[in-house]
Amino acid sequence: MYFSFGNQVLILSALSWALAQIIKGIIQRIVEGSFSLEQFLASGGMPSSHSALVTCCAVSMGVRYGFDSGLFALSCLFAIVVMYDACHVRKSSGDQAEVLNRLMLALQQSNPDVAVRQLKVIMGHTTLQVFFGALLGCAVALLGTLLLHA
Repeated sequence: MYFSFGNQVLILSALSWALAQIIKGIIQRIVEGSFSLEQFLASGGMPSSHSALVTCCAVSMGVRYGFDSGLFALSCLFAIVVMYDACHVRKSSGDQAEVLNRLMLALQQSNPDVAVRQLKVIMGHTTLQVFFGALLGCAVALLGTLLLHA
């Protein structure tokens, strides 16, 4: 018997994102001994919630519409782009912002008249964080569709 909760792909994808954020909060609490709502909602960290969301979406599309469907292909390509971006582009941008911030502070120390505006450091992901986010997304998609179709 199938019971519908609405858009299953959307709900499971949002659930995988939320679980990744909760796991990040738990890891932060264990490692740092504290919990910050700002850090809980921020991007970056283990596991990647971006990867969990898009992987769950792709796998859910495959289960629901077939792994040979255009919808699965589109969602799979979208997931690859997002995970590549999280692992490479955003990570590099964050690293560059950190270096530029240090350079600007050094410039201001040698010349106090220079106005310095700190750049926002965008947290990207390591390959391992993206991998575990994708693993979480797959698990939520498969378990969710199994439980909702049981």
